[in-house]
Amino acid sequence: MRLDADRLEALYMQLGTRGAEDVVCRALEEIAARLARAERDFRAARFAAMRKGCRGLVGMAEEVGMPLMARVARDVTVCIDAGDGTALGATFARLLRIAEQSLCEIWDMQDGAF
Repeated sequence: MRLDADRLEALYMQLGTRGAEDVVCRALEEIAARLARAERDFRAARFAAMRKGCRGLVGMAEEVGMPLMARVARDVTVCIDAGDGTALGATFARLLRIAEQSLCEIWDMQDGAF
């Protein structure tokens, strides 16, 4: 499982169903937008911009209970800082896979778990 169900449940308890759904939906939209921007930055070799976007993903992913995605986004920034293009390519591909799986999982969870 790529999601922290306890974190999501706490969010729902703290904000109520409607408030939590608003927060989660906005976060998911922003995560998807940042991932798309990071992918464009990666292809254009704009690594400073990519790093900034991935760094922002960390907090958003943690907020909505996606700790694995947050960790891999951190790993992407480490690869950029190290100047390791090979590791960056592999780690960024992993981030995209995990993000897709996590986004699907959170949508499925929202449909029935809360």
